[in-house]
Amino acid sequence: MNTALLDQVRAALGTVNDPEIKRPITDLGMVDSVEVSPSGEVALHVLLTVAGCPLKDTINRDVNAAVRAVPGVTDVSLSLGVMSPEQRAGLKDKLSDGKAQRDIQFAQPGSLTKVFAIASGKGGVGKSSVTVNLALAMAAQGLKVGVVDADIYGHSVPAMLGVADARPTQVEDLIMPVPTESGVSVISIGMLKPRRDQVVAWRGPMLDRALVQMLADVYWGDLDVLLLDLPPGTGDVAISLGQHLPGAEVVVVTTPQEAAAEVAERAGTMASMMHQRVVGVVENMSFLPCPHCPPEADHRLEVFGAGGGDRVAQTLSQRFGYDVPVLGRIPLDVALREGGDVGAPIVTADPTAPSAQVLRSVAETLAGRGRGLAGMQLGLTPAGRL
Repeated sequence: MNTALLDQVRAALGTVNDPEIKRPITDLGMVDSVEVSPSGEVALHVLLTVAGCPLKDTINRDVNAAVRAVPGVTDVSLSLGVMSPEQRAGLKDKLSDGKAQRDIQFAQPGSLTKVFAIASGKGGVGKSSVTVNLALAMAAQGLKVGVVDADIYGHSVPAMLGVADARPTQVEDLIMPVPTESGVSVISIGMLKPRRDQVVAWRGPMLDRALVQMLADVYWGDLDVLLLDLPPGTGDVAISLGQHLPGAEVVVVTTPQEAAAEVAERAGTMASMMHQRVVGVVENMSFLPCPHCPPEADHRLEVFGAGGGDRVAQTLSQRFGYDVPVLGRIPLDVALREGGDVGAPIVTADPTAPSAQVLRSVAETLAGRGRGLAGMQLGLTPAGRL
């Protein structure tokens, strides 16, 4: 056996990440055997985490590409198998660090993940569209981004990301978030239902358990940013979020009209009651650029009125005693709506669109915020008196 070439092949395999777990397949025990003939032919046996792995073609492609790029390799023969129950149990222990009961990693004192909850007072203001586009804009900046679709009853994030029919892989009792082409990982209660059209009819305790499951029972890995798409209003999920993730920061989405602004203020106030900081307001459907005027004219049609975002920001600033800015005003854009319908969000489908530019600006502002200490346990213990 060509020992030097074998070492190079193993090193190349170490660069291949499992597309769901996002860790090297060599670290996860997925490489079962590697043999290299004197003539440079490589025979590989790689173990999938579960039978029928939805991303086995991606693993096949990535392993072949990595090994074939090694100088001296003349051919690659790759076979795929499945981990045994014992191997899956070992993988689960590795991913959960051997802990029998998993904690919410984002609530731990050492967590460096920025957590933003996207809230609204009422439905229909485009909160989910804002969440999805912010996630993709942050991922385009090179950040590792996860999205929790915490809108239990009205879950729409998977469809907007183009993974409406995807189902997460499960390793023992550990759930893998569903990856997307953009690099954003997502989990939604819609992915955990037996059927896409099944209705969720849960109340307080069940809603709390669903949120905890998506935060603690999902292997998120090391994220830079976690976005939570909250249900509208000030109900059970908002309360549970405040209890389980007190360090989360809140972005309030509203539209310009008075009715939407008034209830958006309540959503922001609810966050403050749960000791979460409101970091800004996004005004969606802010105006319609006049279709008959040239862009330089900047003629705006205020279809839903004006001033709602400013009113929410000013009221919350006065109420909390700190500045709550308007992060952005997103214009009405048919392409923004169409992109959400077909799973092609505007920030990637048409980056030059005015709405995409505003969303990218908001994403840059949020990504640039430091990790706050509000709500964090610092892990300090009292010292004895001298």
